[in-house]
Amino acid sequence: MSGDDNTCAPRSENQCLTALVGRWHSQGRIAATATDPVIRITGSDTYEWLAGEHFLIHRVDVRMNEEHVEVIEMIGPYDPASRTYPMRSFDNHGNFVTMRASVDDEGVWTFAGEMERATLVIAEDGDSMTAEWERTDNGSNWRHWMDMSFTRASSPSAIPGR
Repeated sequence: MSGDDNTCAPRSENQCLTALVGRWHSQGRIAATATDPVIRITGSDTYEWLAGEHFLIHRVDVRMNEEHVEVIEMIGPYDPASRTYPMRSFDNHGNFVTMRASVDDEGVWTFAGEMERATLVIAEDGDSMTAEWERTDNGSNWRHWMDMSFTRASSPSAIPGR
């Protein structure tokens, strides 16, 4: 990597991601299946810019019933060819997922991967969000998977490095 790469300004499209920046209380549930009961989810999500504001770092720290789950995800930078934000996430169980995010003119986010997809809606006041997730086992038959809600715990300015 050359020194010039560190001085490039982030794409203006990255500013859409700023709506996510901050600490969030998260709660939700994974839907029951024929073999598994509902799984309750509680914890926190934190979004913060990596220096340079090309990548947004998303950290998840939740309990899924009694199981502790931690995730780190890198979002960005904006890809003008696909008009999406690449996403790469890694969890404490050794899982790795790639997805793509996009946002429409109303500010509704869509996250799409091969086996899961979600719609995230940020409230007009920016202090809460809701997400509905779907999952597939075969790539064509999608089923409801998870519902999440998020309440802002701190403002973006309270995040270290901001």
